[in-house]
Amino acid sequence: MGMLKQRVQVANSKKPELEFWIDTGALYTFIPEDYLERIAVEPAATRHLVPADGRQKTRLLGFCDLQIEGIEGSIPRPVIFAPKGSLLLIGATALENFGVEVDPIHKRFKPISAVIGGFLASS
Repeated sequence: MGMLKQRVQVANSKKPELEFWIDTGALYTFIPEDYLERIAVEPAATRHLVPADGRQKTRLLGFCDLQIEGIEGSIPRPVIFAPKGSLLLIGATALENFGVEVDPIHKRFKPISAVIGGFLASS
């Protein structure tokens, strides 16, 4: 597990990249609701969450493209509408989709190989 900061470009935004915390212990990506509303990200669903303090919360979930500095590609990701003033946070599932993990000692990304389960083809 580890954390580091990285520049991330959020789709629908003509503004420069924002600096996000990368948190391998978080499942989802969190962006403050006022920012998501400003760039016209629409809520699509809700998610029940348990933050580090143990309280249960229900938050809106939407989708936007993310492009992380130093990683190839722009990938649509689910994002949680975090409370105003919250940290910008990239979670573990986004990192997996980008094909990277965090090297906690050197505070950088390193590529991972995707593990794909076998399947039976019908003939």
